[in-house]
Amino acid sequence: MITIYESERLLNLIREKNNRQTISGSGYKFNLSTQEIEPSDTFLSYTGRKEPLNILPRLLSKYRDRKAFETHLQAYIVQNVGRNTDTNLDESLLQGLPIEWLGNEVSCGVGIQRIDIMLSLVGDPRIVVPIELKAVEASQVNIIQIQRYIDWLQQYYVPNRISEIQPVLITKKFRNRKSKDYVNLIEDFHKFNYKNKTCHPLRYLEYEVINNSLQFNQISY
Repeated sequence: MITIYESERLLNLIREKNNRQTISGSGYKFNLSTQEIEPSDTFLSYTGRKEPLNILPRLLSKYRDRKAFETHLQAYIVQNVGRNTDTNLDESLLQGLPIEWLGNEVSCGVGIQRIDIMLSLVGDPRIVVPIELKAVEASQVNIIQIQRYIDWLQQYYVPNRISEIQPVLITKKFRNRKSKDYVNLIEDFHKFNYKNKTCHPLRYLEYEVINNSLQFNQISY
């Protein structure tokens, strides 16, 4: 994935390389000898699978069999968010704002850490949303990972595309909210918010399977 500002820089490099001349043609190719983009009447067409893929049945099957399904959950969110196919998901994540950019497995920082899902939402101001996604119940380790995302965004992303940061954690519904693990988790949420006063408070979403569909709920803590 490349971000919006990275794509804008890339397009500007292409324009400068071409002396800002408009190229006309039904297709284009890159000439290796001249290192230039040229018009071309021949181009390759994709001949692979074109029918839509519904990831939900596979996700539900793995969920019932208690098998790993985090990649399926990620694919489901990326496939459906902002498309009016899952209003519950849209209301939970977008809060009425349109998406200007969406990426998954977004590389950040030394060691090629990746943000599970990242959104850029059009608002006043613009909001960037790093999402940590887990197919199991939330744990204190998740907070450490989100902190790394925040640090990277503040240092490298926000200076290039001014945005406010809204961190989000999405996990499986917590079964026992009276347990010590849950109490400690909520304490860590508050510590995280106190430490990161320059970004929005962490939003905590849980999901559960109801009537063969995913239900997302924002948890107030």
